[in-house]
Amino acid sequence: MAARAVVVVAAGSGTRLGIGTAKAFVPVAGELMLARALRTLFTLAEPTTVVVVAPADRLDECRALVAAVAGAAVGYTAVVPGGADRHASVQAGLAVLPDSVQAVLVHDAARCLTPASQFERVFAAVASGSVGALPDGRADADGLGVGVVPALPVVDTVKRVEGDRVVGTVDRSALVGVQTPQGFPLAGLRRAYALAEQAETDDAGVFQAAGGTVRTVAGDADAFKITTRWDLGRAEALVAERAALAAGAGAAGSVLPDVRIGLGIDVHAFDPDVPCRVGMLDFPGEPGLSGHSDGDAVAHAVCDALLSAGGLGDIGGRFGTADPRYAGAAGDVFVRGAVGLLLDAGLVPVRVTVQVIGNRPRIGARRGEMEDALAAAVGAPVAVSGTTTDGLGATGRGDGLAAIATALVRPR
Repeated sequence: MAARAVVVVAAGSGTRLGIGTAKAFVPVAGELMLARALRTLFTLAEPTTVVVVAPADRLDECRALVAAVAGAAVGYTAVVPGGADRHASVQAGLAVLPDSVQAVLVHDAARCLTPASQFERVFAAVASGSVGALPDGRADADGLGVGVVPALPVVDTVKRVEGDRVVGTVDRSALVGVQTPQGFPLAGLRRAYALAEQAETDDAGVFQAAGGTVRTVAGDADAFKITTRWDLGRAEALVAERAALAAGAGAAGSVLPDVRIGLGIDVHAFDPDVPCRVGMLDFPGEPGLSGHSDGDAVAHAVCDALLSAGGLGDIGGRFGTADPRYAGAAGDVFVRGAVGLLLDAGLVPVRVTVQVIGNRPRIGARRGEMEDALAAAVGAPVAVSGTTTDGLGATGRGDGLAAIATALVRPR
């Protein structure tokens, strides 16, 4: 059997979260909070017994979840029903641990993003504390040993108030915010809970109330507790950010979850009898592009890319030549129309790129201006580049202009 254990408290109702289910069973970015909390434990280097204290009416569901996450390590796990409050739930978890366990950590499932390094740090600190002795070498008459809590310094200015009136400033240099897991010698924590006459705010409070000594190790900002919907949103944002970085996205937030990609291509022949409009810009003195509308191949490619990304068909199906409203229409009509259809479908553009293929007009000097004009219609950044085909094909012969666009969209 493992010489160390973690009791995961997952029986809370989550009233302040306001979702109507036990908090540990609320999804965080598509995975249940409890599953995320457990997954970290099974990455620890040393064998560790894991006891989950679950809502009494969800034991079968919890056992299935634990087995799925633990995989081959399921033999190191147990699931027990929680009590009327956190105090009773922790006692229920401690009760099923074998006496061979020397160090136990108590952890809240609601701190589901706590990194493995924090568990290892607390385990190491518990192991280094002499049972029956205080850090300064004095005897511990109660024999409880030394408990360990991860803590972060209080960075905000703390005020003491009476009602709504500030009456003083508290010296924050002696204050910390504590997290979980909180670690203890198993025998000492069991004895502390047996002696406790009333529920304390946390396990360290129970341990101290019984005469035990508690010291701190460094905490981690990711080990915050999900209590409100804001906390839940923050956790989901962190998960999305990590997924983007893991995928090699570079800067955080450069790739959004559930992103969809579309491709658009358009080609128009030159017509010297019409004005030249490319990428929503006028090019005086250049031959125009033939078409039912203004022939703006760049804008049309962008429109098709946006529609493609949203699974909304193509420019011909949405803005066909049979509709007289689009005769001679400017390119921004089609781009803005595609964006409107995306919004109706619950989607928004994220980014568009366009490659303009042709000998003329020369767009290099006006690239920034074109990007701004297109971005104003799309409502998202647009990148434009240009190339030729070295004299090959219709664009190489100067018969016309082509454009290829890609678009990224995401749910609103």
